[in-house]
Amino acid sequence: MEDDDDVPSLSAETFAALQEFYNEQARRQEILNQLESSDKLKENILFDENWQLSQFWYDEATVHSLVKLVDKILPNGGKVALLSCPTLFVPVKRQVGERATVSLLEFDRRFEVHGPDFIFYDYNYPDRLPPNLEQYDLVIADPPFLSEECLTKTAQTIKLLAKDKIVVCTGAIMKAHVEKLLELKLCQFQPRHRNNLANEFSCYANFDLDGVLR
Repeated sequence: MEDDDDVPSLSAETFAALQEFYNEQARRQEILNQLESSDKLKENILFDENWQLSQFWYDEATVHSLVKLVDKILPNGGKVALLSCPTLFVPVKRQVGERATVSLLEFDRRFEVHGPDFIFYDYNYPDRLPPNLEQYDLVIADPPFLSEECLTKTAQTIKLLAKDKIVVCTGAIMKAHVEKLLELKLCQFQPRHRNNLANEFSCYANFDLDGVLR
């Protein structure tokens, strides 16, 4: 009989990390099953906000307005890119997914549960996109950080992705930079969040967004 001392054992730290990994895998599979099986998936958040990633989810009224916007201006067979705004993916996909392509470009790999619609995106590498990625009829972006550096790099990605219409939701303090980098105009529509933020947020577009939402 072999000595039990020869049997390898996991340290407490390694075991805890392994258990966390399996729990996260199970959580992802559960969400994926819901996405595949439910025709009435609620327009809510599938994951908790990760403040370390500067994640702040839109409230329901904002989601509703932006989904309405996408639905009204996206042509049949069109394409919309959601850049760093994962809150919108599920409701937009449900609304237009049968007639258009919806892509989520996002750093948080928890959203890989959305399968091929998910594209890993790190704003620090603005041109690191899948090869042969076609341009989009509409790009909606919400840069994760209120800094000129983040907006500048995100703007580079937007220019690579956008074929026509652009919407950027970001802090009001970024107005001058948005106008300079992307030539977008301030809209009356204001995005709001589930958890009230100290920073005032604004919406910018290169078309009459407010007119579409009326």
